[in-house]
Amino acid sequence: MDAEGLEGFRDFVDNRSSALLRTAVLLSGGDRYAGEDLLQNALAKAAGRWERIDEPEAYVRQILYRQQVSRWRLKWRRRELTVAEPPETRADTDASSAAELRVVMREALSRLTARQRTVLVLRYFEDLPEADVARLLGCSVGTVRSTTHRSLARLRVLAPELAALGPADAEFRSSRDHSPVEVRP
Repeated sequence: MDAEGLEGFRDFVDNRSSALLRTAVLLSGGDRYAGEDLLQNALAKAAGRWERIDEPEAYVRQILYRQQVSRWRLKWRRRELTVAEPPETRADTDASSAAELRVVMREALSRLTARQRTVLVLRYFEDLPEADVARLLGCSVGTVRSTTHRSLARLRVLAPELAALGPADAEFRSSRDHSPVEVRP
């Protein structure tokens, strides 16, 4: 890479790394360290091809998605977090607090399978259409739709306090089947 290319790469990393890190952390289930690793690997791959990249952010995001897909295809076992005592639950949780909602969402996302989490991040955080998600993950649009549906149903079970963020129409909620879905890692 020449001096001009190196400067362009440094500028890109300085300007876009925080947004890319947020995506990487979400893709890795809220694990900041795994997200940093994911982003560093993506940036290292992009640096090697920097001179030939037309749209750097799209290229790095594609690497992030594909690396995450490769991780969950390896069928690694999830590490289980062990604690001395179970966490306390509060009945009077103020669900309107944005900080608390982020914590609840991060915890619920971390309990989904990697595939479910990836589909939700691409669909709702990255705001990609179903066809783009299907293309990125190498599956059909129907698979994206069914995975999205099952993932959202699982989120409703894992974090019922997030229901306040859903549709306000009670008839819509009552017409849907919200029964638990068996999810295998």
